[in-house]
Amino acid sequence: MPTPRASSRSAESRSPSQEDFTPLPSVSERFAHLNPSHDLLEYYRKKIADFDEEHEELVKRLEKYKQTYDEQHQLQWEVCSLEEEIAELQKALSDMQVYLFQEKEQVLRLCSENDRLKLRWAVLRYCSAKASTDSGTRWCFQHRYHTKLSPPEHKYVMLGKVKALQAQIEEQTRLTKEQVQALLEDRRIQMEEAEARHQKDQDKIKAVTEKLHKTQNLLYESTRDFLQLKFDARASEKAWMAEKDSLLRKLGKDLDHLAFSTDSGQKKQRELKSMFQANDGTSKLHSREIKLLQDKLVQEKHLSHMYREQCLSLEGEVARIREERDAGKELFQERSEKMGKRLKMMTQRCEALEKRRSMEVEGFKNDIKQLQQKLKDVEKKIYKMALNLGPDQDLAILREVHQGNNLTRKIQGELKDLKAKIYTLEDELRHC
Repeated sequence: MPTPRASSRSAESRSPSQEDFTPLPSVSERFAHLNPSHDLLEYYRKKIADFDEEHEELVKRLEKYKQTYDEQHQLQWEVCSLEEEIAELQKALSDMQVYLFQEKEQVLRLCSENDRLKLRWAVLRYCSAKASTDSGTRWCFQHRYHTKLSPPEHKYVMLGKVKALQAQIEEQTRLTKEQVQALLEDRRIQMEEAEARHQKDQDKIKAVTEKLHKTQNLLYESTRDFLQLKFDARASEKAWMAEKDSLLRKLGKDLDHLAFSTDSGQKKQRELKSMFQANDGTSKLHSREIKLLQDKLVQEKHLSHMYREQCLSLEGEVARIREERDAGKELFQERSEKMGKRLKMMTQRCEALEKRRSMEVEGFKNDIKQLQQKLKDVEKKIYKMALNLGPDQDLAILREVHQGNNLTRKIQGELKDLKAKIYTLEDELRHC
């Protein structure tokens, strides 16, 4: 079956002698007879196998990431449940403290009632003893608990009541202080927990915002890369199709030019007809066509080899880009690990400095207390010496005063040095 161009040209230069020519096969039929090489098939089979392995590896990695995220989500739920349990336990502890204070108040009320009954019992026993020993004194009980007493006895009873009331006031004061301290402690704990919860929420919001920003950036980059790859693939496909069309057109033109190019070709056709009539001309035409097809086959092999080299170079470029990406990821992970270790080390140093500062401050406070105590002892000695002064002790007093002044200046210098050390430590901790 002749090609469209061949048929159009043959229609323009149609002659009665063309009917006896053998029709040429189409371009698609001629390409169908060109079998691909074994190396090319093996190369693409290997590439497909590599792509399948890479796909399986990516699927496994995604499953691993999914499992990790599920475990993290489960741990977060467990932490939330533990925080709820801790809050319930703290609430129960506060309720127990309230109940404990109520019980203490009840105990104080019972103690006050017990003291009152003890005083009444002591008065009654004293009155009974007095009535049994002193028959001349007359006792009358006006009410159930009221008794008429003499002034010394009334003073004794009032002293007992005052002592009982003082004990009750002390117990009540101690209980009130304990309640106030417990309330202040609860308030401090609640404020610390609220601040920690607020800080935790702020950190979560910040982390989620950063993750959202990173996810949006990754989505933007992935979409951009996907669109770029799609555009490149379409451009490559268009270029390949254009090159294929040009090759097919060139091949068709060459074949058409071989058979139906010019008037000389038509003359050659007539000559070929006469030659076809003879066996000699037919064999020469076939050999020429075979040679032309062999040249075209060599050219196609050369083009396929060139395309294969281009594919290999592009695959090498992709592999290099992947290696650079993996190296960048490893470098980023190493830097992140180093920064984490450095942060941990700095945190430990800060904790050690804070502990050292607290210990040194405690030591400085103890030293200051000791120096203050020494100063008080010196003042007491000076006061005692001033009390024991005689007319001949002026020189000794002046000497002692001079020594006391020197000791005072020395103590003041030590106090200044201690304050300077405390200030320097606070500045170091503030800069850390």
